[in-house]
Amino acid sequence: MFTKRRIVVLLLVAALLLLGAPAALAQGPDPSGEATLAANPEAPVNFVWVLMAGFLVFFMQAGFALVEAGFARAKNTINILTKNFMDFCIGGLAFWAFGFAIMFGGSAIAPGTEMGNSIIGYSGFFLSSAAYDVTTAQMWFFQMCFAAAAATIVSGAMAERTKITAYMAYSFLVSAVVYPIFGHWVWGGGWLSTLPFGVGARDFAGSGVVHSVGGLVALAGAWMVGPRTGKFAKDGTPRVIAGHNLPFVALGTMILFVGWFGFNPGSTLAATDLRISVIAVNTFLAGVAGAVVALYYIMTRTGKADLGMACNGCLAGLVAVTASCAYVAPWAAVVIGAVAGLLMIGSVSFVENKLKIDDPVGAISVHGANGLWGLLAVGIFSDGSYGGVAGLVAGNGGQIVAQLITMGTVIVWALGIGLLMFAMIKKSMGLRASAEEEHEGLDITEHGAEAYPADVTLA
Repeated sequence: MFTKRRIVVLLLVAALLLLGAPAALAQGPDPSGEATLAANPEAPVNFVWVLMAGFLVFFMQAGFALVEAGFARAKNTINILTKNFMDFCIGGLAFWAFGFAIMFGGSAIAPGTEMGNSIIGYSGFFLSSAAYDVTTAQMWFFQMCFAAAAATIVSGAMAERTKITAYMAYSFLVSAVVYPIFGHWVWGGGWLSTLPFGVGARDFAGSGVVHSVGGLVALAGAWMVGPRTGKFAKDGTPRVIAGHNLPFVALGTMILFVGWFGFNPGSTLAATDLRISVIAVNTFLAGVAGAVVALYYIMTRTGKADLGMACNGCLAGLVAVTASCAYVAPWAAVVIGAVAGLLMIGSVSFVENKLKIDDPVGAISVHGANGLWGLLAVGIFSDGSYGGVAGLVAGNGGQIVAQLITMGTVIVWALGIGLLMFAMIKKSMGLRASAEEEHEGLDITEHGAEAYPADVTLA
């Protein structure tokens, strides 16, 4: 029987063997950047653009941390922040060692990524050999920030009752394997991107690759770990467990909104692509439309202006437009965002009342449901003005077929592999904290600290 240590060793050996395999390089590596600059004097402006966009996406981790901590109870604040912090630490190493090569091997998007097939990539491990190159490093950093975003979506859905050791194991697996394989199918030259419908599956900045994957894995994890104690009454009626800090939620949402301008416009990978202005406008309009529609809908139902719902409506709109932001006109971005706000509210109710799944932050609805809506929107609203992507509004029915196939694929992949992954973690190291630990709060039991300790007077 394999131990966890033996499995890790085998994975490392396999990666090293792949590193030693001969590669048919389109060009040699350029670790200093001199050859790249000589070949393309415009390279610096695009390098700065992509890296600055990556820095914005990286800063989104702070937004996720604040939103999730705000929706959680005070006794679990440090636990939430630790998970968000370790997501990009563990996930970054996993993506460096395995994920990037699996995702982009075979795409030839940069030196060292030439080997792979339509299912999986197998070149670029550890950013070494031919992948030790300035262009490859730029691409890796930008994409690592996306991988970290996908991973961190899950922490909020499983908040307040998941063991920290189990969560860190999840972070490694999703960044090393789960996210990269689906990403390869869409962004790495894989089979979905070459479907014979429209121009193949299109997901410009990750409604499906990042958000649907994260949201559907969150659905699997939240179901597998079970609801928080006291969330559901004996008759199954959900109870409200209030978060401890709505100002955190609002501030985190604003940080995420700013970060999205790296997420979406940055995905052009070139400052010289002037479509970035349209992408930025579409991103903004969808986000604010989602917030306005969600807030006013809740006001008509309850008479109260619910800040938490407005924030999640904003995030839902941003998630939904991420796939189509480069392909649609501004009016369509408003429609996409408005629908996303309503879809988020309906999905939250369905997840709680019908599925009886406890999602403290609404991650399943914001990211999972609206990631799927974002993929579908490409096939409906793309107007053919950019990248040859044309949907129903442009009289092309083929693109929506490719998008529907992609939606079905991500549901089967992310939900299926998520259930398998969490089942393995549950059986091997345990997934859920004990009832006593949950009652006392994970900050004390797993971290030995409090986020808000009482003042102590020393004699």
